[in-house]
Amino acid sequence: MKVSLLVSTYNWPEALELVFRSIQLQTVKPHELLIADDGSLSNTKELIDSFQERIDIPVVHIWHEDIGFRRSAILNKAIAQSSGDYIIQTDGDCILHKDFIKDHQQNACNSCYLFGSRVGIKESFVHELFAEKIVRFHVFSKGIKKRARTLRIPAFMKFYSGKGILSHKLRGCNVSFWKKDFIAVNGYNEDMTGWGREDSELIVRMLNKGVLGKRLKFGGIVYHIWHKTASQHNFNKNDQIQKEAIEKHLDWCENGVDKYF
Repeated sequence: MKVSLLVSTYNWPEALELVFRSIQLQTVKPHELLIADDGSLSNTKELIDSFQERIDIPVVHIWHEDIGFRRSAILNKAIAQSSGDYIIQTDGDCILHKDFIKDHQQNACNSCYLFGSRVGIKESFVHELFAEKIVRFHVFSKGIKKRARTLRIPAFMKFYSGKGILSHKLRGCNVSFWKKDFIAVNGYNEDMTGWGREDSELIVRMLNKGVLGKRLKFGGIVYHIWHKTASQHNFNKNDQIQKEAIEKHLDWCENGVDKYF
């Protein structure tokens, strides 16, 4: 299995630096790192260029012009350029547990996607987080919410089986899937612009195609850095697209990844 780690980002190099530090600490490294950049300024590119010199895996920076929230499009472009057959996806505001890659890779199974745990970092702790460049956490760490989610118990991960329903615990910052399953549903729906539903709508189509979802309970952990919520001006439109995919049992979107091959 060749693993591509996909990190989406937009104009927050301070957070992305901590993500990079956590990638360097991974007990199992991905075969490549893809940065899906939704139009960040030059300081993000400078950070990525510097990081490329400090890690021994290929780093591919995929960027497009900033003309609004186009996360679906930049993720499609990045996955189209990936060389791996398995994609592990997170966001540029999520610090990775040292065994994040290991957990997703070891639990990957055919016709299945995985989603792991997300621990929230409190708003009151963000200044200290950046000042001290903290990337290691445990159940008693300061500044985190829902501490039980920090527990990594490998034996417990095996008790969860794949299910054909959409979990409300799914988050696009902590999901993995086979590239072939992504391509089979034509990837992200680029009719979905603005914040909301783009990850879950993709998963709805995968489920409709027969791919099952498995939760990595007690594993696959990320630590999400608090930030203000993005504008939700397009949420209702995106929500309607997802409802249509559910009601019509859609397993394909017209405006997807195929244009990039």
